[in-house]
Amino acid sequence: MHALTLTLVFAAFVAASLLTKLWLDSRQIRHVARHRTHVPPAFADEISLEQHQRAAAYTLDKLRFGLVSGALGTAMLIGWTLLGGLHALNEAVRGAALPHWGALTYQLALLGAFSLISGLIDLPLSAWSTFRIEQKHGFNRMSWGMWLGDLVKQTLVGVMLGAPIAALILWLMGAAGQQWWLWAWVAWVSFSLLLMVIFPIFIAPLFNKFEPLQDEHLAQRVTSLMNRCGFKAKGLFVMDGSRRSAHANAYFTGLGASKRVVFFDTLLKKLSHGEVEAVLAHELGHFKHKHVLKRMVMMFAMSLAGFALLGWLSRQVWFYQGLGVTPNLSAPNDALALLLFMLALPSFLFFVSPIFAYFSRRDEYQADAYACQQAAREDLANALIKLYKDNSATLTPDPVYVRFHYSHPPASERLAAMAAL
Repeated sequence: MHALTLTLVFAAFVAASLLTKLWLDSRQIRHVARHRTHVPPAFADEISLEQHQRAAAYTLDKLRFGLVSGALGTAMLIGWTLLGGLHALNEAVRGAALPHWGALTYQLALLGAFSLISGLIDLPLSAWSTFRIEQKHGFNRMSWGMWLGDLVKQTLVGVMLGAPIAALILWLMGAAGQQWWLWAWVAWVSFSLLLMVIFPIFIAPLFNKFEPLQDEHLAQRVTSLMNRCGFKAKGLFVMDGSRRSAHANAYFTGLGASKRVVFFDTLLKKLSHGEVEAVLAHELGHFKHKHVLKRMVMMFAMSLAGFALLGWLSRQVWFYQGLGVTPNLSAPNDALALLLFMLALPSFLFFVSPIFAYFSRRDEYQADAYACQQAAREDLANALIKLYKDNSATLTPDPVYVRFHYSHPPASERLAAMAAL
């Protein structure tokens, strides 16, 4: 392939993905706005017109914000690649770092500079989302001090975790020969598994407080459910999610001995014991059907293919030139190859995303069916309606938008599937 060919193909995929996003978002905006005046009949007894319209307003605000952030993201992608932004950054970092610090440190500095600039560009968007959209609709509970504190902690954790694995992969790219990508993949998988083990024990507590579930009756009910389902966890914990947001959730986290069940305190305040049990039964359904394991295997298989592709592309001069970068002649190009690959890949994978969304929705139906076997179907349906209501999730999404983007089926389809059971 020639550099010009790659440039044209990449530009075509970027333009096609942006136009498709704009078309889908516009469909969703029109569909939600068109149906905001009437509550769907299936929800008329549980959700008022005011609540339905509040959900529509929240959805529309997020979609309009997504249009702006998506357009900015595309502009930054073109700026980094075809307009020479990454090339200019590499020239500056190489000239400043390489003569004094050596090849590996120069490459880490390039990764760090890119991450810093990208993070600074994203900061206003993150702040607007939190203090404008989430605040406007009554979900944000963070102060500016807490938000900045989280930002500092996230940055430090990112550096402490990201720098060692990045240094290891860069070292392997330079020292392990043409099969470096296989060893790098092994390192990445090992790092990912280690992160699953240490996250609930060391990282999550940096941002939230986790206390053992104090409600003995609920704890007994949940423990009995897990025993029936053959699931073992290290403990049942309540997270102070209300410090940051009014959104409610529950999840499993950890791997092996660190596996635990976590409830948001907001969830426990909004749902009855039976409804909490049904929500947990749904999550257990994912484990029963091995959805979590299958997704891990798929993720690792895709990352293996990605590393193999990067191993080949990193040796092709047209790969760099076609994406707006002149490769180094007197220094390694491994960090450049990593950055270009991470920048370009999402545009090429965009049109594959509906396939993954479809399988995710299928898994949700299976988890719902399993939950209805292990808990009361009415409790699961009531919990679902409450969560949609309290989280201001739209009940009238555009069908095409759903098929492309939704990882969970719309509430109406989930309730219909439960009724069919």
